[in-house]
Order: sequence, then structure tokens, then C-alpha cells
Amino acid sequence: MSYFLLDEFKNSTPYQPGEMPNDRDYLKLNANESSYPPSPRVLDAMTAAEVNSVTHYCDPHYISLRKAIGSIYDIGCENVFVGNGADEVLSFAMMAFFRRGMKVCFPDITYDFYRAYAVTYGLDYKQFPLREDYTIDVNDYVNTDRDVILANPNNPTGQALSVSDIERIVAANPKRMVLIDEAYVDYGIESCVPLTAKYSNLIVVQTFSKSRNMPGARIGFAIASSDIIDDMERVKFSFNPFNLSTLAIAGGTAAALDKEYTALCVGKIKYTREWFEDELEKLGFHVYRTETNFVFFQPKGIGAVELTAKLKEKGILVRYYDEKRLDTFVRITIGTETEMERVLVTIRQILGLSNAA
Repeated sequence: MSYFLLDEFKNSTPYQPGEMPNDRDYLKLNANESSYPPSPRVLDAMTAAEVNSVTHYCDPHYISLRKAIGSIYDIGCENVFVGNGADEVLSFAMMAFFRRGMKVCFPDITYDFYRAYAVTYGLDYKQFPLREDYTIDVNDYVNTDRDVILANPNNPTGQALSVSDIERIVAANPKRMVLIDEAYVDYGIESCVPLTAKYSNLIVVQTFSKSRNMPGARIGFAIASSDIIDDMERVKFSFNPFNLSTLAIAGGTAAALDKEYTALCVGKIKYTREWFEDELEKLGFHVYRTETNFVFFQPKGIGAVELTAKLKEKGILVRYYDEKRLDTFVRITIGTETEMERVLVTIRQILGLSNAA
């Protein structure tokens, strides 16, 4: 590293995305992406937008996209902030509301970016341990005076809190900020977005990378009170007014408006996830059933690191975490039914059960 790099980055541990090797073709089930294409309306909208996408700046207020997102929850665009992926949206929230040295908290097992951002922004962070069953103890967050960051459902455990649990946390102290990351909310739980009309200290963040099958488009959004959104817009316009491309805006607007297609894809993922979890349990694996687009389990008869390596040898990428309390688990993104049948057959072969029904 150079002499000029700031100390907070010298001491940071950058976020590590899922492995992306290019030595062969892989079935990539390690980053919770989608095996389904986006809505057909997305391609039509992006094709039409491509003509003018490089000759003019886009609308920096992204009104069409914000209105489309608002229509999902029957709220106005003044309650919606959009950014270049949910991670950037989280970053803008931290820039706007979390000064250096402020106290924040999040679970010890959760999305790694929270810790990376806490270090980057010089925050005094505390990680509350998950319970033995890998669920969140709501009382930890009700009884602390720290600002709160929670993924709901959590990642990589896939466990979720109820809206009433979230409300207990938010209502406990109106002078602290609560950020709820709902990246996987569409796969089985109720969103706490309606609480934003009642509480001015709540920000709900979502993404187009999961249920709308558009991780490469890099679209994330936040929903909060209009005052909070105005504050985040102020920060964005002080940093990068044009953080989304014309193509992303057009495609995102089309995807948000095609609610039927989103529901269709989510339904397929949920059906396949439940079937796959059932099959893993038949193999004797300890499955932590999730409300997400991935499965989280402890294999039996083979270690997690060995199973991950052998699947890679056979062209299938899954996620292994070399961390305390996680090193016995494997996380696998749910793809199409055909893809998951391939994974199951491969696991059986690895276990020497290739002739099993």
C-alpha cells in the first residue's frame, strides 16, 4: 500500500464477494444471484433507452424509477431514494447520519459489509452474538442505546424477525437510527416498510439484485420519511448526482412495474427451495430453513469445506465461510429446478450415494 492511504483503510478488512473464477464454466450458486432472467419488459425498456443513453445525462432525481418503486408499497416518490446497489444506499445513509465515533450495533453473524462500512466510517461498533439456534435476540437491540443495522432476513443464516419485533426495536428509542436491510424480503416474510409512515428513525433498504433478477444492473433503494430521503438526496448531490445509468433507470422502472413477473419468479424459487431443503434433510443434513433465495445447512458425513471443494471440482460454486460458528455450514443459492436437481445428484455422488432415489 502507498504512503498516502488513510489509516482507516490500512486497518480495514475489505468485503470479499463470492468467488468468481474464470478457468471453466461453473454453475454459480455462491452469490445469491438469480438463474432467471429479468422481466421481458426490462429488455424492451433498456433497448429503447439505449439510443439516447450516451448522448444525454439522465434525470438525476430518477423520478420515473422512484415512482415505480413507490407503486409497490403505495407510497410517494418523496419517500424513495435510489442508488447504485443496496450497498451504496447503505453507504449514503451512513454518510448522512453516522458521524465518526458514533455507536452502532449489528449481529456477529450477518452481511460482512456492515462491519466493513463501520470500520471505513470510523464507527464504534458492537456485534451482538446470535443465539445458539442462529436467531437474533430482539432484546439486545431494544435495550441498547446504539444505532441499529439489521438484515431481515439475515444473511447467511436466512432467519427472520417479525414486523412486530422490528417495531419494538424502532419504538424503543426515537432518537437513534434503525436501518433494516430487506434484500431477501420478497421470499417469504412481511416487509416493515409500512412502519416508515409511523417512525421517522427507520430506513428500509431493498435491492433489485434478488427477486427482480437484476444484480448486474446495480439498483438499490431506501424507503423512509420524506425528511430522511431529502437528507440522503442532499448527500448524493454532494457526492455523485448521476450514480445510475439511463439503462438502469429504464430497466429498473420496467421491473418494478411488472409485479406479476416478480411474483412468478419468487414463487418458483420458494417452491424449489422448499423441495431442495426437504431433499437435504433426507440425506441427514441439518437444514436451517430460510426465508430467502438460498439454503443454509450443515452437511453430514462430509465436512463443509470438503463438500464445497468437491462441488467446485464438479463445476458447482457454493459459499463456505471460514469463520468461527460458520465453518461447519454451506450456503447454496437456489437456482432453477433443473440446476438444483444437478446439485442434488452431485452431492449424492460425492457421498457415494449415486444410486439413491
